[in-house]
Amino acid sequence: MTTAYPIQQHSRVCAATGRPLQAGERYYSVLLIEAGQFARRDYSAEGWPGTPVEAIAFWSGKVPEADQKRRLVVDDELLMNCFERLAEEADAGKVQFRYVVALLLLRRKRLKFDDLRRDGEHEYLQLKCPKTGQMFEVLDPHLSEDDMTRVQDEVMKILGWE
Repeated sequence: MTTAYPIQQHSRVCAATGRPLQAGERYYSVLLIEAGQFARRDYSAEGWPGTPVEAIAFWSGKVPEADQKRRLVVDDELLMNCFERLAEEADAGKVQFRYVVALLLLRRKRLKFDDLRRDGEHEYLQLKCPKTGQMFEVLDPHLSEDDMTRVQDEVMKILGWE
């Protein structure tokens, strides 16, 4: 199964004021679900309304210079927040997105593999947060290698970490 996300790059325009964001300026981004799709909104510091209640994730950064090479900085708290907020989603694309985020959290040692639960055709990873002891269950969507790469690239793009 292939699911395409409408990925929005950093817009470099404040969603509240419509003003272009300048290189070096602090911005805030929020990830929401609108009409069943992921939506990203970018804001200037003065236009930032605060974190919307319905936000899946939010983050802050500085607009890079046009010729500046970006260094990948993965925000573990942002990943964990996104992972937890997608727990009740049943949409196939969101299940795939959450699964890849779970794998990233495993790789970064924010979650640890505890067990595997089978329920008919479905397999669920049972993961534990070593910090809090909280248990999580994640449906394994059995992605092909190509789909795994595609979804991982989409996770990185939508969170602005490409």
